[in-house]
Amino acid sequence: MDEAIAIPPPRGRTILQFLMIGLGLYLALCALAEVLVYRNGHDNPFFKIATADRTHYDWLILGASHAMPLAFDDAEAKIEMAAGVSILNLALQGVGPLYNDVVLERFARDHSASGLVYVVDSFAFRSAQWNEGRLADAELLARTPFDPGVARRLLAESIKGELPPETPLAYVTGFPKINNRGRFSIDLWESASLFDRRYRPSQTAAADRIAYLYPQGAGEPAVLEHYLDVFTGLIERAESAGMRVLVVKLPLPRTFSDRIPGEVDFDAALEDRLAARGLRLLDFSGQLQDARFYFDSDHLGRQGVEAFAAETLVPLLRLADDVTSGAGQASE
Repeated sequence: MDEAIAIPPPRGRTILQFLMIGLGLYLALCALAEVLVYRNGHDNPFFKIATADRTHYDWLILGASHAMPLAFDDAEAKIEMAAGVSILNLALQGVGPLYNDVVLERFARDHSASGLVYVVDSFAFRSAQWNEGRLADAELLARTPFDPGVARRLLAESIKGELPPETPLAYVTGFPKINNRGRFSIDLWESASLFDRRYRPSQTAAADRIAYLYPQGAGEPAVLEHYLDVFTGLIERAESAGMRVLVVKLPLPRTFSDRIPGEVDFDAALEDRLAARGLRLLDFSGQLQDARFYFDSDHLGRQGVEAFAAETLVPLLRLADDVTSGAGQASE
């Protein structure tokens, strides 16, 4: 009978060597994933800040998807030329005031702007899904360049109990980037390809879109108050950074806007908050009712952006001081 061969236990030095090799491989993967974030970045607002071609802009734009067509294709360049201003549009689909506040904090750390246009949508004030949920979204984390300041803010939100500890951990370790199946594709919202399409009005499409954005209807009043507090903090941050602040609602088809739950109450609550800071809600949601101005149930298409820019946005950016102190309601 053969004698059993005794295998000596691994030495501590050998274990350490294996751990160092594993750590080295992981760091190499993180570095490669970070390179791909920069190579294929496009829509992510933190990517736009990290790759901005100037440190000062005349106007910064924040908001959710309704503000994104203002930067589709050559739209932003045309608006900049017509108004004689520089613009950085950091809007992103499905994000609310908390996400936008983190973006603004990152921007203001090493950039500046003379003014902020915040495109407001009530759905983003109705649920954590569009705020804490988006900060923790692995798909967004996978496209967010690493930045120590963003890591500190995510950690701070986690310590306050607003985010799970997994969120700052995932961001710091780069795990979502390493596991991003779309790492080799451009970070571009697919709806950008519809910019030139003319929308065919559909009650079903509008109802489905409302159900997606407002899964709990108008939601709890306490939730709205919480995100209005967050939004007030965002305005304070912008004003502390020397920005004039415009809060606007963009045009929406009535087939969509008439279905929004609790919109009258939202407008009243928002206007109260703005009035306390000497601001007014600039409500252009009644403009541009023809379907040719939209590429889907609620987003401006090329014709809509061009019409809104010519009639409203360009004069607004040129004459911001007059507008903010004048009548807040736009004509329909």
